[in-house]
Amino acid sequence: MSAAPTDDTTLSERWLTVPDLVERFGVTPGRIHRLFEQKTLLPARVGGVLRVPSEFLDGDEPLPELRGTLVVLGDNGFSDDEAVRWMLSEDPALGTSPIAALRAGRKAEVRRVAQSLL
Repeated sequence: MSAAPTDDTTLSERWLTVPDLVERFGVTPGRIHRLFEQKTLLPARVGGVLRVPSEFLDGDEPLPELRGTLVVLGDNGFSDDEAVRWMLSEDPALGTSPIAALRAGRKAEVRRVAQSLL
């Protein structure tokens, strides 16, 4: 997989920076970076800055269903930027974006599609 950054800011309703997440979660920047390392949240480079799509959050915490899917994508060789792009783009097999399908309770289906990607 290529490591091209996600430039398309239209993929997400709102992009949150690390300082935005620090304020929203009430934690340190180090804790946010640990969430990234643990694949609990996933950033992409947008305009040269690490940002997280607001769709990856459930209120003031990461969407719980997100982590397993992000791990599957990483295991399949997706870079962080590629995984974020896939999560936000419509997938024909799902008929919607994977993040929308996760939010709709279709976790098993999203992960099955993610496992089939190469």
